[in-house]
Amino acid sequence: MFKRLKRPVVLSILFCAAMMLNACSGTTTDTEKTAPERVLTDALGHEVKVPAQPQRIIASYLEDHLVALGVRPVAQWSVGGQSVQAYLQGELAGIPPIPSDLPYEAVMSFSPDLIIMGSADMVAGDKYDQYAKIAPTYTVGTEKNNDWRQVLLKVGEVLGKSEEAKNVLAAYEAKATEAREKLKQAAQGKKAAALWVTASSVYVVNEKLSSGDVLYKDLGLTPPDAVREASRSSDNNWIQLSLEKLAEMDADYLFVVNSKGVSKEQLLQDPVWAGIPAVKNNQVYAFDRSSSWLYSGPIASGRIIDDVLGSVLQ
Repeated sequence: MFKRLKRPVVLSILFCAAMMLNACSGTTTDTEKTAPERVLTDALGHEVKVPAQPQRIIASYLEDHLVALGVRPVAQWSVGGQSVQAYLQGELAGIPPIPSDLPYEAVMSFSPDLIIMGSADMVAGDKYDQYAKIAPTYTVGTEKNNDWRQVLLKVGEVLGKSEEAKNVLAAYEAKATEAREKLKQAAQGKKAAALWVTASSVYVVNEKLSSGDVLYKDLGLTPPDAVREASRSSDNNWIQLSLEKLAEMDADYLFVVNSKGVSKEQLLQDPVWAGIPAVKNNQVYAFDRSSSWLYSGPIASGRIIDDVLGSVLQ
């Protein structure tokens, strides 16, 4: 009898063991799905309880970084509820706009579970406390214009995507290095400037910000005197330029964001442009508002590099 019972007993034991293993596996999966929130300290010293897997993120004007990390926000930055970052719309199609000043009612209407702010001025006064009542609010940097590389790494940390952020940054640096080497042969010592022309004004990019950072730091081009002078007196991304300074622009290459509503040829017919070396030598390259020249981030900067190479090396 003992021998006859031995096999069923063994099978019973194995069955119980299998059930226990399945139960343990199920517990692990549930734990992963309901991983606890993390507490992170933001740039302003706030301890922020960040959800483990946020699903409804508002990160106004940081969409470039989100897209680079494979994340779609619940709303996207806009001016006047219409003007959005056009160069990102392939990835942000269908994402509703939210005003750039982030009214509390508008933010609340999207029921975010995480709010990421780019700089301290976005939460000045009692704004932080108001946003924090809506959802956990993390402020990335303290400056008006923070280094987009550090912002990318910090956003990656907040979203639990640090490795992805490092990989995105490494890929960009490799691209910039390769482009800089190509330009050394074709444009070494050449001066370049990026201009934004609107219906009423002309702006020049800051030497160290936005597309200026790409032109001069990443690609090794030389800023004209007018760019250096304007950058010393302003911390804005784009600085209004007088017509007198425009006429004196000693640039071999001009990259123009044309928002004036006229063609490049019509724009350059104005005598104020006539003495610029880039105009004389037909080295003016025009882009519309759908380009990334007015913005910062890994995607924007990468596309600016493509535009420069496609223009100068054509």
